[in-house]
Amino acid sequence: MREKCRRLALIFFLLFSLASYCGAQETEKSTSAPGADQGEWSEFEDPFAEGKTTIEVHDPIEPFNRGMFWVNDKLYFYLFKPVARGLRVIPEPGRISLSNFFSNLTTPVRFANCLLQLKFIDATHELSRFVVNSTLGIGGLFDPATKVGKIPKKKEDFGQTLGRYGVGPGFYLVLPVLGPSNVRDTAGLAGDYYLDPWTYMADSEDWLIAKTVDKENELSLDEDTYEDIKKQALDPYLFIRNAYAQRREGQIKK
Repeated sequence: MREKCRRLALIFFLLFSLASYCGAQETEKSTSAPGADQGEWSEFEDPFAEGKTTIEVHDPIEPFNRGMFWVNDKLYFYLFKPVARGLRVIPEPGRISLSNFFSNLTTPVRFANCLLQLKFIDATHELSRFVVNSTLGIGGLFDPATKVGKIPKKKEDFGQTLGRYGVGPGFYLVLPVLGPSNVRDTAGLAGDYYLDPWTYMADSEDWLIAKTVDKENELSLDEDTYEDIKKQALDPYLFIRNAYAQRREGQIKK
């Protein structure tokens, strides 16, 4: 286990170093730069904003979900966010490039789900992005497919695929560490797991380490969105629950 951790740490250090060195040559360093995956919270939209249609969320286990929300909240403020802030000592271009690298590796997940939903143009875009970014983008560290080729990335997962074929969300569910979800999207995680190359490239321990690095890196790029929700929302639990349902519904209909 220790040897595996040291090996992965060395690989990530080399990736960070290469990405930071190359990324420092670029002038655009914003986290909203094309190709940079933003943190999970930044994808949420205000479900109560003017013009938004409120979606009814089935939440029969609300006491359990609120308890898990509280646990995740404490983990966020006392573990995950401090680690993410520590990663900010790494130049932002390096962290953006690492996010690009992980996003490029998970292309098969998006590609397969595009095919399953019969979105052949989107599937072609994902395949084109992978070829361009894996070559001209130095193994996916950079995103010339977006910046130069103007090829958009299509975020698709198996939960969306199930929803596309009429599978309802089921009841709302807050997962440990992973956060807001529902029965359908939780089942979809299993489908995406088997479509993810990391599943076959590494054993379970290496996979978990890689995913943790990816998520912490994404969180380091986030502009404290969750903190803003906590400050402004009267009930952060309800805000996030409704925003999640609204966002997933919108993703399925696209």
